[in-house]
Amino acid sequence: MLVLIGAVVVVVCVLGGFVLSHGQIAALWQPYELLIIGGGALGAFLSANSPKVVKGAVRDAVGLLKGPKYKKQDYIDLLSMLYDLFSLIRKEGLLGVEEHIEDPQNSSLFSAYPRLLREHHLIEFTTDCLRLMVGGSMNPIELEQLLEVELETHHHEAMAPATAVTKMADALPGFGIVAAVLGIVETMSQLDGDTSKIGAHIAGALVGTFLGILLCYGFIGPVGAAMENRVQEDGKAFECVKIALLASLRGYNPKVSVEFARKSLATHSRPGFLDLEEHLKSAAPRAKAAT
Repeated sequence: MLVLIGAVVVVVCVLGGFVLSHGQIAALWQPYELLIIGGGALGAFLSANSPKVVKGAVRDAVGLLKGPKYKKQDYIDLLSMLYDLFSLIRKEGLLGVEEHIEDPQNSSLFSAYPRLLREHHLIEFTTDCLRLMVGGSMNPIELEQLLEVELETHHHEAMAPATAVTKMADALPGFGIVAAVLGIVETMSQLDGDTSKIGAHIAGALVGTFLGILLCYGFIGPVGAAMENRVQEDGKAFECVKIALLASLRGYNPKVSVEFARKSLATHSRPGFLDLEEHLKSAAPRAKAAT
């Protein structure tokens, strides 16, 4: 929602300042300039990126209107799910979670968290890590190195749409110059005609440069930056799982392992210690049912 508010502020301030300085709004209406700039930038964007990145860019841009992907309650559920897993491991050993991680959709443990179960990548990351712990006989250092590689790959893929949008924003001033040059070319072709229209043609050409810069720094650039911030914030859930699993593998009890993970979260989305403690009181029946 802040993306829309920011865009409105940009429009009001830029156009408002132009009008207050006795400018004419009608002079800025140059649909052909918009076609050149917008169409050129869109074409370059489609040429430079794969269909997956293009679809991801549209999805992530729309997702900015919905707020953060993981809210505080989601992190409480995530920490509680990890607590259930660690409690089961502490009681029955690593083999005790094997049936749950092999089929999470039908697992009584994972099914207790339907919101998280819909997050396919997060659940897959968690179960894959647990499979390594069950069958890989890996020490914490080896597992940490492997998880770092996986998280880096995931982060790179998730960041690709935002990077593509940012690069498109960087190209907009260039297309604005293209539109301005074409406008000057058109102006030069009118020199042997009605010279009274030359000023209007030059003004229209300069609008192309203005629109390219405005679209870059006022709209598309901020959207790309917001998408990058969103990816960074959503990645905290994966980092949380990694830290909790490593703490469990190092031998810490379930509550301490979960506390390690809670501390890794940003302050605005981190559940309070007492809030999480209250939520974990209901973990024992779930962990018992899972067995």
